[in-house]
Amino acid sequence: MKLYFYRAKAPNFGDELNLTMWQHFLPPDFFDDNETEMFLGIGSILFDRFPQTVRKLVVGSGYGAYTPPPNIKDGSWEILFVRGPRTAEALGIDPKLAIADAAILLRETPLPAPKDGVGVAFMPHFDSIERGNWAEVCDLAGVTFLDPTGDVDDLIATIRGARVVITEAMHGAIVSDALRTPWIGMRPIAAAHRFKWNDWAEALGIELRHNTLPASNLREAWAGLTGLDARGQRTRVLLDGPLGKPGNWAVKHRAARQLQALAEVEPQLSGDAEIERATERAQEAIAAYLKKQAKARPVSTKSV
Repeated sequence: MKLYFYRAKAPNFGDELNLTMWQHFLPPDFFDDNETEMFLGIGSILFDRFPQTVRKLVVGSGYGAYTPPPNIKDGSWEILFVRGPRTAEALGIDPKLAIADAAILLRETPLPAPKDGVGVAFMPHFDSIERGNWAEVCDLAGVTFLDPTGDVDDLIATIRGARVVITEAMHGAIVSDALRTPWIGMRPIAAAHRFKWNDWAEALGIELRHNTLPASNLREAWAGLTGLDARGQRTRVLLDGPLGKPGNWAVKHRAARQLQALAEVEPQLSGDAEIERATERAQEAIAAYLKKQAKARPVSTKSV
């Protein structure tokens, strides 16, 4: 069975968790390069583009509304659990399968020690890394910058050591919540990334409070106003070039002040009972699947 997860030009924190987390819950030889069987774990990866000839095993994935919902009744899907009730509704499956995002299982794995001296930390969505200027904004604000394209263990250690995590990235919130670090959710600048936040939050009984994310430069402000990225050469020269320098300076410093103010907003955290229950149910679903597979495996016989 082949592990499938989303990867763009740069790695992304939530997706990269797939590479290290599953070894703690699955047999050593579980994954191989057999692409006729796909393991769908952490991520908004329930797309409609998987061929029917491929068997899909869903373990805590979510529907992100990036494509139409897949036809999970075509005989090629097996669903252990999904991220939340909105995914269950979109797929037309039993609401009881809406347990949690699979990253909740980090709670049951060995973790790097908390990093010292973190204080307040901020993680942008990985799309905002390319168009935004968040490393400089965080430096101005005295906030620890969590680069979602960075090393997974280092990010986990920093999240564990933070007083609070401000995050535009959904898995910044999911991992913070799982590891019991209070978090402040920011509404993603790109509207396409908002559906999945509510899906995850509702599974854990969280009444999501989304704060407005300030723009970190003119290009990001343009994206927030128009819903479009500034990709045209003329627009890029205007926003990123010398003509945009005074405006970018002002927007950057305004964002730093707003980030400092956001650090004083009341953070969120799911209830202890809810996250314990979801973690247990996710583990039980995986254990039941592995037990079923072991029973179905043919017993080898040796001729005498």
